[in-house]
Amino acid sequence: MNSLAGLLPVIVFLAIALAIAVVARRRGERASSGGFIAEYFIGSRSLGPFVLAMTTIATYGSVSSFVGGPGQAWNVGFGWVYMAAVQVTALFLLYGIMGKKMALVSRKLGAVTVVDVIRARYHSNLLANLSALIIVVFFSATMVAQFVGGAKLFSAVTGYSYVAGLLIFGGAVVVFTTIGGFRGVAFTDALCGIAMLVGIVVLAAGILTAGGGYTAIMDTIQANHPEMMKPFADGKMPLSLYFTQWLLVGIFTFCLPQSVVRCMGYKDTRALRHAMTSGTVIIGAMMIGVTALGTLSAGVLTGDLAEYGGSVDNIIPQTIIRCLPTWLAGIAIVGPIAASISTVSSLLIASSSAFIKDLWMHRAQQMGRSIPDTTLARASQCITLALGAIVFVLAIVPPDVIWKINMFAFGGLETAFCWVLLGALFWRRTTKQGALASMIGGTLAYCVCMAAGFKVAGLHQIVIGLSVAFVLMVGVSLLTSSRARAHENTLQRTTSHTVPRKIPDKRSDTASAQASGTKPTQVPDSVQEIFFPDKPAVLR
Repeated sequence: MNSLAGLLPVIVFLAIALAIAVVARRRGERASSGGFIAEYFIGSRSLGPFVLAMTTIATYGSVSSFVGGPGQAWNVGFGWVYMAAVQVTALFLLYGIMGKKMALVSRKLGAVTVVDVIRARYHSNLLANLSALIIVVFFSATMVAQFVGGAKLFSAVTGYSYVAGLLIFGGAVVVFTTIGGFRGVAFTDALCGIAMLVGIVVLAAGILTAGGGYTAIMDTIQANHPEMMKPFADGKMPLSLYFTQWLLVGIFTFCLPQSVVRCMGYKDTRALRHAMTSGTVIIGAMMIGVTALGTLSAGVLTGDLAEYGGSVDNIIPQTIIRCLPTWLAGIAIVGPIAASISTVSSLLIASSSAFIKDLWMHRAQQMGRSIPDTTLARASQCITLALGAIVFVLAIVPPDVIWKINMFAFGGLETAFCWVLLGALFWRRTTKQGALASMIGGTLAYCVCMAAGFKVAGLHQIVIGLSVAFVLMVGVSLLTSSRARAHENTLQRTTSHTVPRKIPDKRSDTASAQASGTKPTQVPDSVQEIFFPDKPAVLR
C-alpha cells in the first residue's frame, strides 16, 4: 500500500534517535576526561540508573522478542508465555552477579571492554584474541537477524519494499552508532526502550479491540485450540524445552558480553541498585506482555500458519495490519524496530571495540607505539561503519526464521563466556589453560551439535556446550593451577606492564588523604590482588 502514514512515525523516531546520539556524543566529549577510547566505548563510566536499566533492557530485547517469540506464542499458546517469564530474572542476575565486581575490576585495570578484563586476568593474548573473534562472529549473526526482522516488519506494515526498509532503518542505525559511540547508543537505547513499551500498549489495544475484548478472545482460543490453554500444549511444550529455554534466554544471559559491558559503564552503586529494581520490573512487563500478545493474537488470526506466509515471523506484522489503522500501525511498528535498532547499535559498538581496543591498540602497545586520539577516533568510526555495511549486505538476502538465529548466537556466546568470566572474577584457581580449553572445547561442541542436530534427552544443545565448557574449565584448571601459581609469583614483578597504575608519592598521598579525611590509597601489587583482594573493595 506504500503508506506515508505508516512510514512517518518511523522516520520521526529515527530522526529523534539520530539527534539524541549527536547531542549525547557532544556532551560526552565536553565532559570526558578519560580520552576518546573511554568515552567512545564505555561512555566514561557515567550512566545513571534510568539510562543503565533501559540500555540493558533494549540491548537484551531484540526484534525476535517482538516478532519471532510472539509468533511462536501464537502457534504454541500460553506455554510459550510461561517459558518467557524466566526473562524477568535477566537484569537481576546480570547486575547481581557481574555488576559490582566487573565495575571494580574494570576501573582498577582501566579496562573498557570485556576482552580487556579477560586478557588481564589470564595473561593470555591468545585467549583475548579468540574472545574478540567469537564476539565478532556471533554478534554479526545476531545483527543480520535484527536487520532482517526490522526490514520484514517495515515492509509488511508500510507496503514499501524489504530493501527500502533495510536502507531506511539499517542505514540510520549504522550512522547514529558510528557518530554517537557508547554514550550515544546508551541514550538512544533508552529512547528505544520507551518506544518498545509504547508499541506494546498500542498493539495490545488493537488486539483487544479487534478480538471483541479479552473474554471473547479467550473464548475463541478455547474453542479453536484448547491445547493452547495448557502449560505443555499437548506435547508442543515439553518439560525439556522449558528447561533449556530457561537456561538459554533467562539464567545464563548474565554472561552475554553485550550485557556485561554495561556493568563497566555505570556511575555508582546507587545507579546499579536503582537499575536493578526498576529494570527487573520493566523487563518483566515487557517480555511477558509482548509474548502474551502473541498468544492473544490467535483470537484474531484464526487461520492456519500457511495462510500467513508459512512462517511465525509473519504473525505479528499480520496482526498489526489486521488490528490497527494505518497511522497507528506506524506507531506500533516503532516498538519492534526500536528493539532491532537497540540491539544492532550495541553489538556494533562492541564489535568495533573488539577490533580497535582489543586487537589494534593492544598490538601497538606491545610494539611500544602510541596512537593519537584523532587517529583512534577516525579508525573507530570507520570500523563501526564498515561492520555495519557488511551486515547490511548480508541481510539483503534474508534467512527464514529470525528467532532461531538469535537463539543460536545466544547459545554460542553463553557457552564461550559463561565459565571464562565466572572463573576470572570468582575462582582464584582458574588458569588460562582452563579458560582456553573451556572456550574452545565448549564452543566447538555447541556448534558441532547444532550443525548435526544432535541432542541429549531432547535438550537444547546449549546444555551440551555449557557442560563441556564447565568440565574442561574445572578439570584443566585443577591440573594446571599449581604451575600457574608458581608462574604468578614471577609475574608480580612485571605487572606494571600489564596493569596501568599510578605509583603514589606516599607523602603527598598521605597529606591529601588527611586533608580529605580518608585513608591513603593502596595500590595492588598484582593483577591477582585486583581480582581477589584480601579486603572487600568499595564502589561509591
